[in-house]
Amino acid sequence: MKKVLKFILPIALLVLALAFVTACRNDEDETPANIYDDVTTDPVDEVEDVVEDDDEVEDYVDDEVEEDVEEPADVVNADWVRVALVAHSPDSILDDFSFNAGAWVGIQAFLATHGLPAANADFFQPHEGSDVARIDLINSVIESGFNILILPGFHFETSLYEAQDLFPDVKFVLLDASPTRIEEVDGERIFHVRIEDNVAAIHYAEHESGFLAGYAAVMDGHRSLGFMGGIAVPAVVRFGHGFLQGAEHAANSLGLEAGEVTVNYMYLGGFAPDPAHTTTAAAWFAGGTEVIFAAAGGAGGSVKAGAEGADALVIGVDVDQSTLSDTVITSAMKALDVSVYDMLTEFLNGQFRGGNALMFNAAVNGIGLPMGNSRFVQFTQAQYDAIFSQLASGAVTVSNSLDMGDILPTLDLVVVNEM
Repeated sequence: MKKVLKFILPIALLVLALAFVTACRNDEDETPANIYDDVTTDPVDEVEDVVEDDDEVEDYVDDEVEEDVEEPADVVNADWVRVALVAHSPDSILDDFSFNAGAWVGIQAFLATHGLPAANADFFQPHEGSDVARIDLINSVIESGFNILILPGFHFETSLYEAQDLFPDVKFVLLDASPTRIEEVDGERIFHVRIEDNVAAIHYAEHESGFLAGYAAVMDGHRSLGFMGGIAVPAVVRFGHGFLQGAEHAANSLGLEAGEVTVNYMYLGGFAPDPAHTTTAAAWFAGGTEVIFAAAGGAGGSVKAGAEGADALVIGVDVDQSTLSDTVITSAMKALDVSVYDMLTEFLNGQFRGGNALMFNAAVNGIGLPMGNSRFVQFTQAQYDAIFSQLASGAVTVSNSLDMGDILPTLDLVVVNEM
């Protein structure tokens, strides 16, 4: 096991984090919806089937989730809460400007709210990126006295499927995934999802966040767009498909002609930085692409490098990436800090919603664009507020289908060039 030194955030950042967490809790009744119950099927299909019916989601929250909530403790004393943020591999660093960094802000905000010392939270990395190494690390962390573990990303799907049974007295918060066992049957992969009572599986409406990014880009005056995803995993695919739908919605709102907005679209095949990605991005920019939405983890840095060399623009992903490069005009964000802060608060209050997969979407301020740090020229805060409100209320809906064949027929104005 390799353990890194604690990452201490500046006081100013903690204040901002607390302010953001507070601002995102506009309505105490707004609760992330449970997207599927304990199932043994493909989690992607289950998410799509349930989330597309907004009434069903609301009914489930009202009738089911509240019944499963444990009674709060009589006295809330936070000293006993010890939080571990566990990385999926030795290459997954804390300051990654993505999942780890976002989750850590939420952890630090929780510590600050309750006056807890830095020692009540720590960050850990496995010695290698395998299920065995991850489970070994989880065991070591628990033996060290940590009682709630934050696990960021889909790499933990199979690890936690086993670990949730090995450590029933420890709580786990799995970000962007659900515990899954993968079975090979006649050459096909079958996904079995099982969420035990000690696990809260957090999902985010990437299709809505991507929609906002595409909408904003076109409303800001851009007509030649690009999308570069890392690997075609469900979260990345939903970002891309939402981006296309947002561009279409904006083109329709502006009364643009068919073909006036174009989108180059590809998956890079990995999330690691690579000079080849910089070359590809530079070629796109040289060919007229104005802005690329890079939903590609560390590979997004390579796209940004291509933009810097071409005086072009990039849209970041997951967290506010405006400080990484002046080329970043906005970021399609997931409220990683808010979701982690909320789950820790529920754990503290004896209200941990284990056994549930919870969706953080626009309705609960679970996604969005960082308008305060965005570099738009024409797109305004008022325009953003209006479209976000429509998403949150359901007046505007975005398909979360993973099949491009479902998306392309809905695009009457936007031309997509798949590469």
